[in-house]
Amino acid sequence: MKRIAILGSTGSIGTQALDVIALHPDRFSVAALAAHSNAQVLFEQVRRFRPSMAGLVVEPQSVPEDLRFCEWRFGQDCLGAVAAEAVCDAVLVSVVGFAGLTGVMAALGAGRAILLANKEPLVAAGALVTQAAQKAGVALLPVDSEHSAIFQCLQGELSPPELLYLTASGGPFKNWSLEAMAGATVEQALAHPNWAMGPKITVDSASMMNKALEIIEARWLFEVPPERIQVLVHPQSVVHSMVAFADGAIMAQMGTPDMRLPILYAMAYPQRLPTGGERFDFARMGRLTFEEPDMVRFPALRLGYEALKTGGTAAAILNGANEVAVQAFLGRRIAFGRIAALVEETLQRVPVTPADSLQAVRAADLCARRCAENLLE
Repeated sequence: MKRIAILGSTGSIGTQALDVIALHPDRFSVAALAAHSNAQVLFEQVRRFRPSMAGLVVEPQSVPEDLRFCEWRFGQDCLGAVAAEAVCDAVLVSVVGFAGLTGVMAALGAGRAILLANKEPLVAAGALVTQAAQKAGVALLPVDSEHSAIFQCLQGELSPPELLYLTASGGPFKNWSLEAMAGATVEQALAHPNWAMGPKITVDSASMMNKALEIIEARWLFEVPPERIQVLVHPQSVVHSMVAFADGAIMAQMGTPDMRLPILYAMAYPQRLPTGGERFDFARMGRLTFEEPDMVRFPALRLGYEALKTGGTAAAILNGANEVAVQAFLGRRIAFGRIAALVEETLQRVPVTPADSLQAVRAADLCARRCAENLLE
């Protein structure tokens, strides 16, 4: 029986994680649940899964009487408190954005294995997170479909990878012109063709900033330099990523676009368990296609490579500026075409410093957000 704590339990990944836990009650139990502000959904999850601890960043007016068997944490520090204090074997971090870094570091400090569905901690503080995991002697298992695919392809391999191929669906604007994308609406950006995700990551997919963040994440997870990480647009979202080796062999992990597979793989690792999802049918699919991404229409990809090559706090600046830009777009304050431009302007204005402490990373993130907000005015 593996005890799982979930940070971000009311979001897309968190709810799917609870689905697969419910499929295997003999293998998993829920030790703790935490969310940002969706109190009613969290209350129902606590009723069903009976964790010993739960938390909400935004404190509710009250906790229902029947849920007071649970130890509750509230406020800005609740994610870190739940991650550090819950009696568990692994912490699934599926909160949105830079906020996930606190939970990751708290869990690692307490010696918990990390199931990482949150890109931003490795993007902003990759060296610090990986060093903390090594010091704690615990696993850092990827839950993102692309990084899970690469991780699966590397199992049992004694030779290092020559190239990592991160696949991208291309999002809703794959075939749109630069001019048309510039004026895309929020509704159009949120209409992802293959995946059901939260609004922030869906907009990142539309701009391909999610792939820029994944390039940076892959560098830290697999210790591969940026020139050996390539992106391929694969509209069918069947090949979730690939690894090439020195002899020319390429290993691919394939399957239907269902996040329950990488979630459950990380939970049950090194075993595989049924997800209850649909099986892939080669004959019905017909064909799989791949093409190089267009970095002119999707400049976020270029910015990701540049930030990774610059090093230091550049990736934290990129991430902080992007979070501000995406929220501004979702709030209809800026056009879609302004997102990457705002990130690039912020990168040009905020000084890059060594990312040698959490304080330095947090300072860079705050500076980037302030700069981006000022550029919005």
